[in-house]
Amino acid sequence: MPIPVGLNIWSRLVAKTYPYVDQVIHPFDSLWLPDHVMYNGHDVAEGWTLLAYALGRYDNILAGHQVMCNSFRNPAHLAKMAATAQHLSGGRFVLGIGAGWNEEEYLAYNWPFPSARIRIEQLAESIEICRLMWAEGPVTYQGKHYQVNGAYCQPLPDPIPPVMVGGAGERYLLRVVAQHADWWNYIYRDRETYAHKQEVLKNHCREVGRDYDQIKQVIASSVMIAENEQELKRKQERPGARPSDDSLVGTPEQVTERLLEAIAQGADQIVLNFNDAPHPEGTWLFASAVLPHLVAG
Repeated sequence: MPIPVGLNIWSRLVAKTYPYVDQVIHPFDSLWLPDHVMYNGHDVAEGWTLLAYALGRYDNILAGHQVMCNSFRNPAHLAKMAATAQHLSGGRFVLGIGAGWNEEEYLAYNWPFPSARIRIEQLAESIEICRLMWAEGPVTYQGKHYQVNGAYCQPLPDPIPPVMVGGAGERYLLRVVAQHADWWNYIYRDRETYAHKQEVLKNHCREVGRDYDQIKQVIASSVMIAENEQELKRKQERPGARPSDDSLVGTPEQVTERLLEAIAQGADQIVLNFNDAPHPEGTWLFASAVLPHLVAG
């Protein structure tokens, strides 16, 4: 059975995002957009605007964020935005969301930047509010961090969007995954670390009474791929090439082997960005030489 593989877009492509996506999207089942407003002085595009444009531009794929920063939007308003996107797209929206991490953009845009534990608590409350808003109305919610008073959400989304929570913090974040996520988005680097994080998640699931197997596992990685070692070196030395220290780097055979390891370890879906984008050649090579081999064992 083929494993679904989605395409992730790097924040800094900005105006080059859609010319690149138009060339390469066809073999992929889903499109995943960034959600930053700034970092390290680079140009970045706003995440929700990118998503809305993608849902309208491509009418046959899932789309969402990998992953949205919870702190950037009021949770009740987010629920309304998500419900509208789901309605207008005919059910092709996934709510990918995380606790946020980049202090620079919080301070620059005047968002409070509390501790990681508090940001994760806020993430959990936001998901609770979204689910209530999508199921009934009016909604009143009195949480530790957020309050909603008699809020309606129309149109109600049909179907309810999957909630994909991104992260791997063992004490608090993976507990939110166990309690609230339909999908878990994990940045994959190697099989051993992935297996360890899975065991942590299993423990949280047991503690909260959740069936671990109900959570869809979506691994994400960067890829630098070329036909041979000489071509890989040329790509890595190209001006503007992105760092590949944490990427899957290699020939089609090597990248296929690494991804099949992740599938064997339990990955249900893969989301990839390509380090040579917006040049399309690496994405094309992956689609032709790796994608056909990614099947569940």
